[in-house]
Amino acid sequence: MKPVLLLIAMVLGLAGPAAAESAKTVKPRWAIVIHGGAGVIERDSMDAATEAAYREAMAAALAEGQRVLETGGSALDAVEATIKLMEDNPLFNAGRGAVFTAEGRNELDSSIMNGATLKAGAVAGATRTRHPISLARAVMEKSPHVMLTGAGADAFALTSGLEQVDPAFFFTERRWSGLEKELNARKLPIPTRPINAPSPGSNISAGPLIDDHKFGTVGVVALDSNGDIAAGTSTGGTTAKRWGRVGDSPIIGAGTYADNKSCAVSATGTGEYFIRLTVARTICARVQYKGETLQGAADAVIQQQLTALGGDGGIIALTADGQLAWSFNTPGMYRARAAEGQAPVISIYKDEP
Repeated sequence: MKPVLLLIAMVLGLAGPAAAESAKTVKPRWAIVIHGGAGVIERDSMDAATEAAYREAMAAALAEGQRVLETGGSALDAVEATIKLMEDNPLFNAGRGAVFTAEGRNELDSSIMNGATLKAGAVAGATRTRHPISLARAVMEKSPHVMLTGAGADAFALTSGLEQVDPAFFFTERRWSGLEKELNARKLPIPTRPINAPSPGSNISAGPLIDDHKFGTVGVVALDSNGDIAAGTSTGGTTAKRWGRVGDSPIIGAGTYADNKSCAVSATGTGEYFIRLTVARTICARVQYKGETLQGAADAVIQQQLTALGGDGGIIALTADGQLAWSFNTPGMYRARAAEGQAPVISIYKDEP
């Protein structure tokens, strides 16, 4: 309602305080929401130093995305830049902090989607590309395809000029210890330590030893000053995964989705359930076709459908008109958000905003 019409309506008693409050709401010029994985993340199991490290890492990632958006960068640019930073941080299960497969490999999955054009790119099982999110974007922008896998994905990355690294680059002692623990629990053989991996105890990038989550990913959704939205997700998968398992993160519509007409979503959790429910696309469809609020749609899918199916995890989301949301059914999810004119929020536990 226009200000003049609103004033007339209020004088005539046709519009109350709620309408006046609604009229004050201004769409932010830019906005960003990020996650760093969901799972059994509880206060009792996290010491002060570890909690501080995660909050600092989330703050740095948020600041990077905010920097891109405030200087006129696109939503895609913000998504890629933020996730690249998180892929280089061994605290997260993506890039350099990725978990190991049962064979002792780091297999990296990622996807990105442009809400303005519905173009998307994804990779699964990459082992040599430093930044899988950049590879996913290259697939979207430099190839006729949506998804590439394995050695082919790394070969395409090389032809696209993306940085390649020795697989040992992704090694962290923390994740190797997690693999050994999981394989021992399953009574499966422990593979030989990867070639060129640092000797035991010398890996300075190991990060805090905390069993925070099995299936964390990193993800970002962003709104730029042009009114376009985008989403991206990156992960190392699940500890001790076998047989070339691929989860929801690189699957458009399951772990990642973006459409200016509905919303942008990035998911984290047990991927098999997110695939079966096409979680990301379902949330956007509820917004677009049922007219639900973003938070209402997110809660309906995560708190009801996902929970009823026995799945666990969460999502972050935003819309082109500036709605921001997250929803998760686990004890915690590393998450943060910022928007023009709003104070940044960084949270970990279920009882935080």
